[in-house]
Amino acid sequence: MKALLFGGAGYIGTHVALEFLQQGYTVGIFDDLSSGLRENVSREAQFFEGSILDRDRVAAVLAEGWDVAVHLAAFKAAGESMINPDKYALNNITGALTLISECVRHGVKKFILSSSAAVYGEPTYLPIDEKHPKQPENYYGYTKLAIEENLVWYSKLKGLDFVSLRYFNAAGYDTEGRMTGLEGNPANLIPVVMEVAIGKRPNILVFGADYPTPDGTGVRDYVHVSDLADAHVRAAEYLLNGGESVIVNLGSENGLSVMEIIDAARRISGRAIPYEIVARRPGDPAKLVASSAKARAVLGWQAHLSDLDTIISSTWRVYQAQVAKSGRTL
Repeated sequence: MKALLFGGAGYIGTHVALEFLQQGYTVGIFDDLSSGLRENVSREAQFFEGSILDRDRVAAVLAEGWDVAVHLAAFKAAGESMINPDKYALNNITGALTLISECVRHGVKKFILSSSAAVYGEPTYLPIDEKHPKQPENYYGYTKLAIEENLVWYSKLKGLDFVSLRYFNAAGYDTEGRMTGLEGNPANLIPVVMEVAIGKRPNILVFGADYPTPDGTGVRDYVHVSDLADAHVRAAEYLLNGGESVIVNLGSENGLSVMEIIDAARRISGRAIPYEIVARRPGDPAKLVASSAKARAVLGWQAHLSDLDTIISSTWRVYQAQVAKSGRTL
């Protein structure tokens, strides 16, 4: 079987590629390298450089024949999407529609979308399941919801079978050490904590310590990137075996607070990791935790590597290696 990964050189994409390769798939990676890393692309995968906005290039690669397409080529910084919505409209919505229509045109009728819990917005109940109201609070989340809505229509009108995987907070690195390159300009908590640990940043800002949570800091559901990769392969097998289009959450179903993350990073790295408590950010809920019951029922998936220590230790290992590679000492 052949899987083509759009955005496959990115942080999540390279882990997804490893899992497909490990399961015996022929893998193609299509990426413009605007944020992806060539060094993390497995030599076993075929690499195609190009933009998802380049319809001719997309069509030429799809014409080579693939069994399943995986779309991981979206911009994902929620804050940036509120400042520069045009960038997100063009890449995330127009780019996705290009992929969807060209997949249909070239007979690639099995499609997996890297989606996001950002489609839900402020939680009205916990844990969040797929029936939760969809009211995204940032433009990024809206773009993911818009793609899902289009997939539903293409499924009805063109026979495109899809699985949309709504990630909660992706974290961690390959536990076998096969990833060496770091995500550029990270905005998520754990990479920022690691940048403080290696001295790249002076401290970490903790946005609010007065939430109704055990330690007052915000709680989020972190899912290991290799668990996410496993879900993509399961989604492909589900579709290739005749499964109907479906949307599922991917989360650990366990909430971790900001301070729990910092404390674990201190313990595992042996670094001080100073922090400063500042005002809450508007729109940040106190707690976000997933229900992944549907993913278990439909895909047979559950998180195996998403415990706190595995997430932090696998991440710290890569940051340590980067420091060693630069010739610096901690």
